[in-house]
Amino acid sequence: MAQDAKDSILFLTGRLAEDRLKSTVAEAGLEPGSWSVSNLGIKVAALMTEAIVRNRLKGPLEADRVIVPGRARMNLASLSSHFGVQFERGPDELADLPQYLGRGGKPPDFSKYDLHIFAESVDATALSVEQMLARAAEQRAKGADVIDIGCQPDTAFPHLEDMVAALVKAGFKVSVDSGDVEELRRGAKAGAHYVLSLDETTLDAVKGTKCTPILVPRPHGDLASLLRAIDLASKKRIPHIADPILDPVHFGFTASIERYAQLRRARPDVEILMGTGNLTELTEADSQGVTAMLLAICSELHITNVLIVQVSPHTRRTIEEHDAARRLLYRARADSSLPKGYGGNGLISLHDLLPNPMSDAEIAKAAGEIRDNNFRIHKGETLIHIANRDGHHTATDPFELFSKLGVDADGAHAFYLGYELAKAEIALQLGKRYVQDSPLDWGVAADKKSEDLTRHAPEGATLQAKEADAARKREKLRRQEEDDV
Repeated sequence: MAQDAKDSILFLTGRLAEDRLKSTVAEAGLEPGSWSVSNLGIKVAALMTEAIVRNRLKGPLEADRVIVPGRARMNLASLSSHFGVQFERGPDELADLPQYLGRGGKPPDFSKYDLHIFAESVDATALSVEQMLARAAEQRAKGADVIDIGCQPDTAFPHLEDMVAALVKAGFKVSVDSGDVEELRRGAKAGAHYVLSLDETTLDAVKGTKCTPILVPRPHGDLASLLRAIDLASKKRIPHIADPILDPVHFGFTASIERYAQLRRARPDVEILMGTGNLTELTEADSQGVTAMLLAICSELHITNVLIVQVSPHTRRTIEEHDAARRLLYRARADSSLPKGYGGNGLISLHDLLPNPMSDAEIAKAAGEIRDNNFRIHKGETLIHIANRDGHHTATDPFELFSKLGVDADGAHAFYLGYELAKAEIALQLGKRYVQDSPLDWGVAADKKSEDLTRHAPEGATLQAKEADAARKREKLRRQEEDDV
């Protein structure tokens, strides 16, 4: 691993993780002498606080960056200002550190991409202008670059112009998609930035406007007609984008992929669009993998636009999936690398790359060091583990564990443990990462809960309820004693 000789890293940790941290960093391949480890004298690294760092880490620091444990809750900006060195939050698990460090000893940069997402609303005719504006804001927040207004065959669209004008006024890039040339003409005159889908015979629909046409073959699949449309638009000095059209599986899919490659060879400089919905919508498979492969084709052929739709329930996160895929593939291409070793960038949901940060043997060893009655739950390669000072128990079925936990009369605690053990079982079955008191990570397939990384989470609802019940019982007992007096 190549690393800038001027970039030195200081890793902060606790006593239990120090040796493992040193061996993990050494195995990650950072240049000798470019990194060091500081044990701040606490047992568990995750319990590190800003106050502990300020009090126990002595400056000036001979490092360009300081990486703190992922689960440590502290204000990194405040620490950076205090020590005059950049503080960063590392991964939650040591096993993820090599991946986090990435190439050059730094986490991968997913901020760049060169592919634009056209997000189509196929039901736009049924939406009011206000509803469309609200949806456009949601689509943009998820990653859409262009808001596509979908028109329906034989369906009147009297407010098309008003919708286009309102979106443009609100700062959105807008496209109009219709099989009716007259609707495309109306959209172009209303100020749409793009219209889909014109051909060599209908190119004049954008005449007198600044609208960019998306050109398609006519008849369908006729690449020669698309090439003629491209040449005609070039002759008329009309900026344009070409779409050979992606067909669904068993209805011309492979041939349509070949058309994209043929078009790129025939017109090396033409801007191209691919509509991915014929694969994501019309294939009953998790759409993340389908999307990643289609965008891999886009990356290799330098296709810089995709038209996406979200109609089927299984494509409900299609914008997020396309956004994550374009960032990963851009990064890998820029690095002349496979799209591997970057952590998936949210595209791996069902299974995890490193599902077991600790082996069953390592978990058992850690369980033997517990000196309090709080239960710790872990998932190993083959077993669910639960342990406190009174014992260490394992199983593959959470129901096998209940009788051993001694919580029969503690409803709140039993509810909490049941919930956590169910999560651990799901993780075990799917090969996912499990972390007690944290939700399972589904990547871009689900929203992540917001989290304040400057402070530890408050007590959970079950513990709060338990403590409230205990307080009520104490108060009842106090009143009884007063009555007895």
